Amino acid sequence: MEQLPGGPERQPAAGGLPSCYRHPGVETGISCVRCERPICPQCMISASVGFQCPECVRGGSGTGSTPAAASRPRTVAGGSVTADPRMITKILIGINVLVFILQVANNNSFDSSYELVGQAQTTPFGPLVGVAQGQWYRLVTAMFMHGGYAHIGFNMLSLWWIGGPLEAALGRARYISLYLLSGLAGSALTYLIAAPNQPSLGASGAVFGLLGATGVLMKRMNYDMRPLFGLLVVNVIFTFTGGIAWQAHLGGFVAGIIIAIGMVHAPRERRTLLQFGTCALVLLATVAMVLARTAMLT
Repeated sequence: MEQLPGGPERQPAAGGLPSCYRHPGVETGISCVRCERPICPQCMISASVGFQCPECVRGGSGTGSTPAAASRPRTVAGGSVTADPRMITKILIGINVLVFILQVANNNSFDSSYELVGQAQTTPFGPLVGVAQGQWYRLVTAMFMHGGYAHIGFNMLSLWWIGGPLEAALGRARYISLYLLSGLAGSALTYLIAAPNQPSLGASGAVFGLLGATGVLMKRMNYDMRPLFGLLVVNVIFTFTGGIAWQAHLGGFVAGIIIAIGMVHAPRERRTLLQFGTCALVLLATVAMVLARTAMLT
């Protein structure tokens, strides 16, 4: 047990790494550059060199010639530190649950109008028109619909477990951008390479994007990657053995990795430009996939 200067004792967690002094039990390999106490991504605030904890930032704000605004708390990706670091995650879960309740209440009668379908097909209920006929909104609406209780239950649990810590580490704006772009990339890849009349729906593409981004963040923070690899293996097994749209998982996962690299590895002086540029490139690639597939089918 090691006594830190000016702070409480640092107690190693079960995995050998110390626990965040503000969130006991959360392992971390990063320490505040001022007080040297261990801090997790939720507590990390970017400094000119390394990261500081919220207490040190508050203690140094407004002193000397530096205004308090210059020391405003920031996340590891440069986002604003907020009082509720899981607010966007809660909203996303609420939207998904609300849409599912509407599906159940309407006996899934409107599913075929909003799920992802490649092109027109004939059903007992009449013609079903898809993205190739101009209904591009399906790329978004399909992200918030689910095929059953188990489907939405697994996705929402994953969103809470993975999304909450990621939102705290990235900040709200960057987090929602990551979620939506990963989901769109998953929809676009499904549209590009799946059977043209294959229905697809669910938040899995976006959730896999968060999973890929979590890997990038954990690598950046020098965390133990083995738990993430285990979770990824389990998800891959389910993806390829349960009749699931693996294209959405793959598209979201790759998009999440790319976006997260741009967000957490961008140099401080060009952070905003590179983060915006990375998101724009992923969006352009998504649009290109949709346009390419539409050209093949029309």
